[in-house]
Amino acid sequence: MEINEYLIHFIRVAKEMEDLNLFSDAARLSRTEFRMIREILMEREQGRDIISSELARRLGITRSAVSQVVTKLESRGIVMRTAAPDDKKIAYVRLTEHSISVFEEQCAQANVVMEYVGKKLGEKKMKNLLSLYGEFCGALAEAKEKAAKENG
Repeated sequence: MEINEYLIHFIRVAKEMEDLNLFSDAARLSRTEFRMIREILMEREQGRDIISSELARRLGITRSAVSQVVTKLESRGIVMRTAAPDDKKIAYVRLTEHSISVFEEQCAQANVVMEYVGKKLGEKKMKNLLSLYGEFCGALAEAKEKAAKENG
C-alpha cells in the first residue's frame, strides 16, 4: 500500500472513531452532553467546580456551544449554573442529583455494548488493538515533532 493510501485509510478510520456511538438510539444524552457531564463529575469528585470556558477547552468546542448545551441540560434539570461567591461574572456549571442517575443509566448502556464487543473480539484482540493504537499515536507524535524540527 502506498503512503497516500495509508493516509486516506487513517483519516477514514479517525473519522469513524470520532463518529463512534456506544449509546442506543433511545439514549437520553448526546455524546457531547455525556462527555460534559463526565467532565463536571470528575471535577466534583475532586471537590472542585468547573466553568464553561474550561468545559469548552476540554471538549474541544466553543464557549458558545458549551452555553447552548448547558442551557439545554438546564431545561431538562440535569445541570445548573451557580454564580461564584467571590465573582458574580463567573458561573460554575454543576450537576443536579437527577443528572447522576441519567449519567449512570447511559454508562450502563455503553458498558453493555462494550461487553458484547469485548466478548466478540476477545481480550487478546482488545488489548492488541489498544496497544497498537498507543504505538501508532506515539509514532505519529514523534513524526510530527521530527517534521517540525526539520521545518524550522
